[in-house]
Amino acid sequence: MPALPTPSRLSRATGAVLGSAVGDALGAPFEFGPEGAFSARFPAGAPADEMCGGGGWDPGEATDDTQMAVLVGESLLERGGLDPADVFDRFRRWAAAGPKDIGLQTEAVLTSGDPWDSAAALHFQVSQRAAGNGALMRAATSAVYFAGRGQTATLDAARRLSALTHGDGAAWEGTAALHELIRAALAGHDPLTAVPRVLDLLRDAHRARYATVLDPGWHPDLATEFNGAVWPCLGSAVWALRTTGTFEEALRAAVDVGGDTDTVAAVTGALAGAVYGVEAIPERWARAVRVPLPGFGGRVLAAGELVELARELAVQGRREGVAPPSARGETHSRGRD
Repeated sequence: MPALPTPSRLSRATGAVLGSAVGDALGAPFEFGPEGAFSARFPAGAPADEMCGGGGWDPGEATDDTQMAVLVGESLLERGGLDPADVFDRFRRWAAAGPKDIGLQTEAVLTSGDPWDSAAALHFQVSQRAAGNGALMRAATSAVYFAGRGQTATLDAARRLSALTHGDGAAWEGTAALHELIRAALAGHDPLTAVPRVLDLLRDAHRARYATVLDPGWHPDLATEFNGAVWPCLGSAVWALRTTGTFEEALRAAVDVGGDTDTVAAVTGALAGAVYGVEAIPERWARAVRVPLPGFGGRVLAAGELVELARELAVQGRREGVAPPSARGETHSRGRD
């Protein structure tokens, strides 16, 4: 069999964004279901329309994972860089419009009425529970945008975006790790070989937890927490990439993990899309994707619009220059753990 052409950087970037949306929509009907439910319904190799819908979702409909990722991406483009206050305002507008699905923790932060730069921290002070995967799930667009600006910008942006809704540093570090793994893939490197380097970039308080779930010998069955938590979610996505050889196989493995299937598959899709490129995404999956944006005039994005968004993020993100501070006076990063 002849070798497949190496994906271009632009193919990888569009693959990351579209791949994440495809994973989200593919996994949504199986959320909170048992392990192996996807393959039990759709055996590998058997012709089928796997974008089946169900559980309140239309066929191909993306969830809050992709909706929030789009809001991040559009803010980055319209503001010319990271404006946390603007991102938070978009999130809050979206949450107020009653999306079909929104994480309890994220909803609490966005509807609290607290200022953008303290809402997540105040929530964490009270709840002491903020290590969900709700920041990880929306990372594809920002990872593509900041990849061209280098490691420091990539890690900083990941942490700051995560901190808008998640006060626990574990969520920041997981999002930072995913950003850096995608950056490696976009540069044409194997993100799996980058794992040890990425672990060294994480803050000491959280490194051991991620080292466990990103170890080559780890399996999702070894998780000690539900994969709605950020570290087993990231670990499951990396496991799906590591143990398969194509985009389709990786997504199938991710949904078959069970549990928080839409987010595990969205994160897997971002990684696998960045590795294999947009051409590797099955057309039957891509053409079905629809991304409604509650609170934004009834807009519904299709696959072509996601690809265009990804292209603009990849191009603008590589331009020289530093993102402007927030129009509301934000000039420095959020606090440390």
